[in-house]
Amino acid sequence: MQATKEITALLTLIDDPDEEVYYTVSEKIVAYGKAIIPNLEHLWETTLNDSIQERIEMIIHRLHYCDLTNDIVEWRDSAYNDLLLGALLVAKFQYPDLQSTPVLQDIEKLRRNVWLELNNFLTPLEQANVLSSILYKYFRLKGVEINHDCPEDFCIQKVLASKKGNAITNGIIYQVMCEQLDINARVINIPKQCIIAFFQSDYDPGTMVGNPQDFIQFYIDSTTGQAFSHKDIETYFAKIGQEPKSSFFKPLSHKQIIQLLIKETAKCFSSSLNNYKKNELTALSDLLD
Repeated sequence: MQATKEITALLTLIDDPDEEVYYTVSEKIVAYGKAIIPNLEHLWETTLNDSIQERIEMIIHRLHYCDLTNDIVEWRDSAYNDLLLGALLVAKFQYPDLQSTPVLQDIEKLRRNVWLELNNFLTPLEQANVLSSILYKYFRLKGVEINHDCPEDFCIQKVLASKKGNAITNGIIYQVMCEQLDINARVINIPKQCIIAFFQSDYDPGTMVGNPQDFIQFYIDSTTGQAFSHKDIETYFAKIGQEPKSSFFKPLSHKQIIQLLIKETAKCFSSSLNNYKKNELTALSDLLD
């Protein structure tokens, strides 16, 4: 953005000790949108005062957050809430300059490797075995415990790069693969787990009535790719002392999955220093209600 007199004047007031003046100045700067970021970055590079640099960093963060909020709303209101795009938007909270192309290329490579091993004569369990073999053995994707001290584990591009993700991010990758390969497998709402259910090929949650569990053939643990039977799930519910409900077996919508990802990411910022990030993520989550 070309430096106008007004912008130059605003930038010189960033160091004003009066908080009310700084608030007014920062609001006017944010109103310019992302186009003003290069001006702010140049000011940051030519400033030696740490407190001023912190103010500049916060303004830049606010600009990125406003942009991300608009993107989340646009994604929410789109005709098809693409799951991978939703995960990329969540990652952009921490990495606003994230380029989606490398991620899309990685996913496409995985999809092709799985597709080459599939044929029309495979049973659903055999399809799952192919998927798990490519993801967890060939690609060597590893599952780790959910750790809110590691926000990177909730960022899809970091998971693909490190080949290490938690149940939620691994589950998203698994479901994206299934959707691109026309396999009817979806993340379901099992408490304290991220389990993928392989449904009968003609099952449609929007039209089918009755308990969704009746249409499930088997389950996959998203952290390991291991298959589970109905008996295994019954044992799990008995272990946690929870009565199975039909709602636990209904596929989560893309909005619900991304909302879960946002809520879990927000828990990474519970310290007083980063509490503003937790509040911002909570506000993004609320947009998907």
